[in-house]
Amino acid sequence: MERESALVLCYLDKNTMGTLPHAFSLFALILLLTSGTGADQSTKTQAIFERSTGIGAIVDTSSRIGKEEIVAMEVAKEDFYGFGNLIFLLINDSQKDTIHAALEAKDLIDTRQVQAIVGPQTWEEVSLVAEIARETQVPILSFAETAPEWATGRWPSLLQASPDKRAQMKAVAAIVQSWNWHQVIVIYEDTDSSARGVIPHLHDALREVNSQVSQFVAFSPSASSDSMSKELENIKSKQYCRVFVVHLSFKLAVRLFEMAKKMEMMQKDYVWITTDPITSLVHSINASVISSMQGILGVRSYFPKMGQDFETFNQRFSTRFSRKYPREEKKEPGIYAVQAYDAMRTIALGLDKTGSKRGGKELLENILDVDFHGLSGKVKFKNQNVAAAEIFQIVNVIGTGYNEIGYWSNGLGFSENIHENSSYDLSMIDLGQVYWPGGPRSTPRGWTALTSAKRLRIGVPSSSGYKEYVKVEGTNFSGFSIEVFKTTAASMPIFPPYEFHDFNGTYDELVEQIHLKKFDAVVGDVAIVASRYSHVEFSHPFSETGLMLVVPARSSNKEWSFIKPFTKSMWASITVITIYNGFVVWLIERHAHPELRGSMLHQIGIMLWLSFNTLFSLQGGKLHSNLSRMSVVVWLFVALVVIQTYTANLTSMLTVQRLEPTVTSVEELLESNAAVGYCSGSYLEKYLVEVLRFPRDNVKHYASAEDYAEGFNKKEIAAAFIGTPLAKIFLAKFCKKFIAAGPTFNIGGFGFAFPRGSPLLASINEALLKVSENGTLAQLENNYIGVLQKCQDKEEENPSLSPNGFRALFIITGGTSTIALVIYIFCIASSFSGLTTIRGLMFIIIKHWCYQSKRFSRRVSNVESLGNSSPQHAPNQLSQV
Repeated sequence: MERESALVLCYLDKNTMGTLPHAFSLFALILLLTSGTGADQSTKTQAIFERSTGIGAIVDTSSRIGKEEIVAMEVAKEDFYGFGNLIFLLINDSQKDTIHAALEAKDLIDTRQVQAIVGPQTWEEVSLVAEIARETQVPILSFAETAPEWATGRWPSLLQASPDKRAQMKAVAAIVQSWNWHQVIVIYEDTDSSARGVIPHLHDALREVNSQVSQFVAFSPSASSDSMSKELENIKSKQYCRVFVVHLSFKLAVRLFEMAKKMEMMQKDYVWITTDPITSLVHSINASVISSMQGILGVRSYFPKMGQDFETFNQRFSTRFSRKYPREEKKEPGIYAVQAYDAMRTIALGLDKTGSKRGGKELLENILDVDFHGLSGKVKFKNQNVAAAEIFQIVNVIGTGYNEIGYWSNGLGFSENIHENSSYDLSMIDLGQVYWPGGPRSTPRGWTALTSAKRLRIGVPSSSGYKEYVKVEGTNFSGFSIEVFKTTAASMPIFPPYEFHDFNGTYDELVEQIHLKKFDAVVGDVAIVASRYSHVEFSHPFSETGLMLVVPARSSNKEWSFIKPFTKSMWASITVITIYNGFVVWLIERHAHPELRGSMLHQIGIMLWLSFNTLFSLQGGKLHSNLSRMSVVVWLFVALVVIQTYTANLTSMLTVQRLEPTVTSVEELLESNAAVGYCSGSYLEKYLVEVLRFPRDNVKHYASAEDYAEGFNKKEIAAAFIGTPLAKIFLAKFCKKFIAAGPTFNIGGFGFAFPRGSPLLASINEALLKVSENGTLAQLENNYIGVLQKCQDKEEENPSLSPNGFRALFIITGGTSTIALVIYIFCIASSFSGLTTIRGLMFIIIKHWCYQSKRFSRRVSNVESLGNSSPQHAPNQLSQV
């Protein structure tokens, strides 16, 4: 009896002194133990302690997180007496030391024989505690941020009781994307849990939204104020990026913001985004600390603050917390409190299933089967990890507290509230006004101009063969590219001071200097190429994109140029209408002109001569019939128009030189195994060899337009591939000798190069669009390049004329001749007897033509037989023909 009473009093003294409900429960326990006989008392005592369970907790009792966890677990312990188990809560202090936390865990497992342990807060503590519990398989419910994937295999009894917060890094990246910030600085605590946990996921999440980490800054938990001050000063002076993502423990973060405020880094144009270790405790920050955190935008784990269960818990927690820790100004619970409560409830549900068994393995299996909706959300274990967090809350520190701006849901985006009918957006801009550091006047750009002593170093190619784009003369830099950059930078509200530096090397080497930190940007006739994106990012192109094939030109005036004024169909139309008109005139005039009669061959020759001679010399006075005169007059008018049009078009073709390419396609170059040229130091060699399949030995490089021309004159190359902007300059200089051939390949274009993730890039692109839209870019191009394109603006080739333009004239003359023919036929028909019809007349005409055809055939036969007769008879026979 003395043993049991001493045990109870020890428990009362260590865990429940000053707690009325628990003291009352212990009083009932003491009465139960002291009632009855000695044998009965022993039996009752044994039964009660068989039903009792010891649960250990390892927390930092001096931290706000530890205090909330202690109170929450005490509230949970009182709630779970109804499960039929008397829970003994044994809380050991980790004292912020990993080794000490491990020793406390050994004491709880070996000496006090607890059935489960709750609460290691860091991964370093969790790993050692899990190793100690490895043999006994005592369940360890961890509150650390993220456990490695291999941890569950090494320690089967290790359970991750707090949701994986890696999705929170996507929420941070979504905030960065909302405000179009392309570069951030990450400040994190130099511990294994941060380095191996969420920081790599933050890096990947930022890359997915086209942003990158310009610098990682690590602070140790014991970092001195001097070291923090030096690091912040280094960031302030050497980096123009002003977007910071802070992932630190709460106490270290408080020191950081106090230091940043002293260094005037909590002012306009600065952005501070905090993650869960800081933001989840924003509800507990007192007024003296929060004054140095004005304008901070934070992401924290979400839990529903609604329902009867939470309201009851909140009331009991606040009462107990204010009584236990009276010096704390804020008493409401946060995410760590509700997670501790849910962890205790999880163990209680597992114990309820275990029944009389008190083995670690059986309890572990029952805990893994637990599935309920707790205060923090859904509690269900999968692969020894509780369900990952999918919803996070966005808060903004302002005044003596904070505003709850909205929510971010994984896979959905931002919303003002969480319910079934919530509307989501990929950007948080519409959630509401954000109070930024320095005031809510405007959204920070995320970068600031450096001091005059820290000018941007702009690399310029000194080897450009096209001085119209880049011209370097000592310290003087000019050209179209240079002026476009100057104008663009000048149009921006704030742009860092800069200075140009020439670089004598290939363009690929020039671009690589940005990656090597030798230059901060590159300006010039630098082509936008995918392979260069491994080192830099480009602005929008400020010139035309494309690649042109340039070949020698030759004149298009050839032997048969005289037929080009008319198309084939036009020539055919002229021939048909001429023969038709000649036939009509011949048919009408043949009775009045004996010379129009004779043999078939003779009549055909006369008819054709009459047809085409009408175009030039037939006089209307020689005609006897008014019908034929009517036909010829109209035809003479049409012939005059046709002849004059032909003469004008032919004259234009013969007097204006026409150029055509000597090579028309890439396929023709490949088939002839011809050599081709490209710009020196360009990406084109790889494109010509790997894409267009030119042999590497057939690809030669040249530095300037003059070098290209010399290569053509020496027959070194048959063609050249030049970027569209430079090709126009080349063709303008040598427009009488060279010409573009084939299609334009859609690659290239000139742009400004910046480091990957540069915060200046978005502003440069916006300013470049404005310069283009207001006409300044076109004016600059005309000043530097347009004056060279006068020779290039060749006249369009005169197209061959088709019958479409003469259709009406042909219809008129053909119709006139047809009318004359019809009238003539009716006149002939009227001279015959009444029984003679038009059909009979046509039969006579056909019969007459057939007769003439037979006579022609006989005469041809006589001519052939003439060759076999004696020579002395030949003249007489020929005269008969």
